Amino acid sequence: MSKMIQLPEEFQGLLQPMQGVLTVGQQWMAKMGGGRSIDYGQVEREVAAAVARLERAVHQTLLQRLDIDCARVLIKGHPHVRVGRYPATYYTMAGPVQVERSLYREQGDKTSKTVDTVSLRAGVVEDGWLPETAAAMAFLMQQGTSREAAATAESQGRLPYSRCSFDRVSHAVGEHYVQNNIHVEQELIEAYQVPVEATGVSVSVDRVSIPMEEPNPNPPPRPAGEKPKKEIQRCYRMAYCGTVTVHDQNGEALHTIRYGRMPQGDAVGLVEGLSSDVDMMRIKRPDLKVTLLCDGAKELWDLMDEQLNPNTLHTDVVRLVDMWHLVEKLGSAAALMFGAAAEREVARWKLLLLNDSQAAEQIRDELLLSPKRRVRVGDGHPVQDAITYLQNHANQMDYATAREQGRPIGSGGVEATCKSLVSLRMKRPGSRWKEPTGEHIIQLRALGLSDRWTQAMHLTLAPLRVPVERAA
Repeated sequence: MSKMIQLPEEFQGLLQPMQGVLTVGQQWMAKMGGGRSIDYGQVEREVAAAVARLERAVHQTLLQRLDIDCARVLIKGHPHVRVGRYPATYYTMAGPVQVERSLYREQGDKTSKTVDTVSLRAGVVEDGWLPETAAAMAFLMQQGTSREAAATAESQGRLPYSRCSFDRVSHAVGEHYVQNNIHVEQELIEAYQVPVEATGVSVSVDRVSIPMEEPNPNPPPRPAGEKPKKEIQRCYRMAYCGTVTVHDQNGEALHTIRYGRMPQGDAVGLVEGLSSDVDMMRIKRPDLKVTLLCDGAKELWDLMDEQLNPNTLHTDVVRLVDMWHLVEKLGSAAALMFGAAAEREVARWKLLLLNDSQAAEQIRDELLLSPKRRVRVGDGHPVQDAITYLQNHANQMDYATAREQGRPIGSGGVEATCKSLVSLRMKRPGSRWKEPTGEHIIQLRALGLSDRWTQAMHLTLAPLRVPVERAA
């Protein structure tokens, strides 16, 4: 028995696309009798296309409702006067739609930019991109190139836009986030729920090379009279990665929050953000033990020590050099000292480090007795280099006590972040970055890798929504 559905007057425009969905269903229903096989992929594509037409019609109706057509309106308390009425395109997940809306300019200022109430009330990004659409495009862009993002969208039958659109809109979203990241990150950490089983939190910072596009200071000479060209070069600079990881009683990672900054980015601000995260976690869970983990780079330790110390965090802080960096140096020394038996000796040293608080001193003493301290291999002296490393970081190598306290002893989380955040996305063959656009991608990608995307985008794009009042 068929039933009549009555559409309200304002939704009459949905009748035709709704009928289109039913027509597609009926056509395929008629072909599905008799037991023969069906190309159901074609069914999916046709249904999706019909539903997309309906989706666009719904958005068109709702966006039209956001239009205010009157002589004067108030926007943020400022009177604006109507200067015309024109159609405009808005971009949805299902494709573009056209909406007729009025344009306004601030009263008394003929040079001010025109605005429309549809864009203001909906909080569109750039020129007509709806917020969820823009966020979805940015999500694909932080995963891969604009070409890959457009191809992925096409394969899913959503976001039917060009690679240039993906590039432009994603950087617009990235710019909004970078401009407001301090506020957004504070909101995110205040809302963060520390896992019940967490017993500690560790902080790590590391650096990773990234290809940059820079002006060539020594361009090749050109014939007289030839117009000079803009010469550029591809240089590798060091970007920053930082992680805040919560751990269980065995030192195993439960969740990691990741951050990144370009080479000229605010490294100090990055570490201040890490400190703020730890401080907020400990407000919620004062029992959390704090561990700093890093390789032996003095610059990185200086950065962390300034912002992450007992005075700033109001608790004891354990500082550990990543054990696996130490083991790597010991491996090079053992290869020179013991030859074929090196692997066995390194395994013995590892066990010693894991179970004896004085292991670092004992291993150093063994190395000091080696007659091969001054033997050179390549550009270094493996045995002496290991001795120097042990001496410089002697107070940061008590791995046995750290294990007893359930603390992590390796900075693998930040090492993995360097690879996933920067290397996989930003070191593609032939790629090169500029500081501003690179900052957009690296920070958006950090959100995606930290499982904070949806909430972060809501906080980032919410300020674009502006209420509008009719003026008397």
